[in-house]
Amino acid sequence: MLIAIHQPNYLPWLGYFHKIARADCFVFLEQVQYSRGSYSNRVRILDNGCPCWLTQPVRHSFGQSIAEVAFADNAWRDKHLSRLRNAYGNSRAFAEIWPELVDIYRAMPVESLVAANRHLITALAGRLDLKTKFATDSELGVDALVGDDRLIALLDACGSEARYLSGLGGKKYQDEAKFAAADIPVIYTDYQSHPYEQSGDFVAGLSIVDALFCIGWAGTTKLVAP
Repeated sequence: MLIAIHQPNYLPWLGYFHKIARADCFVFLEQVQYSRGSYSNRVRILDNGCPCWLTQPVRHSFGQSIAEVAFADNAWRDKHLSRLRNAYGNSRAFAEIWPELVDIYRAMPVESLVAANRHLITALAGRLDLKTKFATDSELGVDALVGDDRLIALLDACGSEARYLSGLGGKKYQDEAKFAAADIPVIYTDYQSHPYEQSGDFVAGLSIVDALFCIGWAGTTKLVAP
């Protein structure tokens, strides 16, 4: 079992979905402290050819986990749809993507940040025909540990055959000796964005919706394929 673990970010980039595509199970890490300015509630899109932030409005207190973060304004869904329509209305695959994206947004729960983002991620993964199973850290009964110890406990909860699929950035802060002592192999993924047709010079690292509007479902599926 190849297991990936990540916070449920807002409309994440292609590399996030590539990790989902590679994993047998993807665990949403929700019982961790919310960090203002992170990708938990914002992502970049292209608007008039320029990268800009699309941000979910939230209210939070210092020390809260992302699972406890609520929205400051539930009207943000319609506002974001309006902004996406204005930004991508002339894109090649807009007519293909727009009706289904609207349906996904309309079905989105708004009781919490993590519920909304899980919905978006799993709905888009399903539409891209990714067969990965999803779980949350709370479902696996792990909520007291921190750092590598928490990751190892989550992997143990997934079964004795678990292998950890980590982003390459994890090498900077993960203690590989701890994973080795727990008999958990660590496999690194280093996704590189392949240029696709955008409006202007290619900008990497944008929300997956940029690729969807530019090249459609089939083209985006190819980009995130393992």
